[in-house]
Amino acid sequence: MAPANRDNAWLRAMPWVFVLIWSTGFIVARYGMPHAPPMKFLAVRYALSILCFLPWIVLAGVKWPSDRRQALHLAVTGVLMHAGYLGGVWAAVKAGMGSGLSSLIVGIQPVLTAIWLTSVGGQHVSRRQWVGLLLGFAGLVLVVSRKFGAGGPGDQATWLNLSFAVMALFAITAGTLYQKRFVMPCDVRSANTVQLLAALLVTLPLALMESETMRWNAELAGAMAWSVLGLTLGGSSLLYMLIQRGAAASVTSLMYLVPPCTALIAWLLFAEPITSVTLAGTALTAFGVSLVVRPAR
Repeated sequence: MAPANRDNAWLRAMPWVFVLIWSTGFIVARYGMPHAPPMKFLAVRYALSILCFLPWIVLAGVKWPSDRRQALHLAVTGVLMHAGYLGGVWAAVKAGMGSGLSSLIVGIQPVLTAIWLTSVGGQHVSRRQWVGLLLGFAGLVLVVSRKFGAGGPGDQATWLNLSFAVMALFAITAGTLYQKRFVMPCDVRSANTVQLLAALLVTLPLALMESETMRWNAELAGAMAWSVLGLTLGGSSLLYMLIQRGAAASVTSLMYLVPPCTALIAWLLFAEPITSVTLAGTALTAFGVSLVVRPAR
């Protein structure tokens, strides 16, 4: 295969690889939460990620945001998209929610973002998008209603973990909208570091209030390593390359595949049941999200 063809093939595959990496974030939470409290885990993750980004920034000669307002805007997105989103997901999993269900709830985010941006931008919300919105929420309600108080250990919906998951949903949606509105284009490495610093400042006091300690073992160490290297550094770098190559839209159009992918991995690793109702609800939600985020012809 010629070098140009190899580059094109890799570019086409990159969005799929990114979606797969993004799906593992919910799996990592399930691996790590039995051995650590959520805020302590995330505080260590943020700190280690910052320590990895700093030498990369220095060696690559990456510039920091020169405008204080831009740094403040990045800090706000860090609080929302790291502390709020990840804190909600990790707390939901710690409170007994399965990886598949937490992924499904947060997977509604592209729908909320697309509808909000279309409405605020003065553009017409198409009939297809409204149908997708209704189908997405119908599928979510179908899955949650069957798991509410009836799931097994580690795969049960309660008012507590649902509250955490919904908080994560609104945090990632608000963070995405805020970033689109206020954050100017900048290098993802320095931007990520500013965001992580802000998230660490918010998360650390909460971590210090947790009485549970981190019990280090192979599973917790593996979850932490993948969280830092695979998700924060690897996922962010991959998204950076996609944006630079103009393929970021491909990621958005494939985000509806994250919940089914997460459910499949959770079934393989944790034996989280995939019943006919769960399968139907997940498929319905994925189809609804695809209708909303798919670009118009």
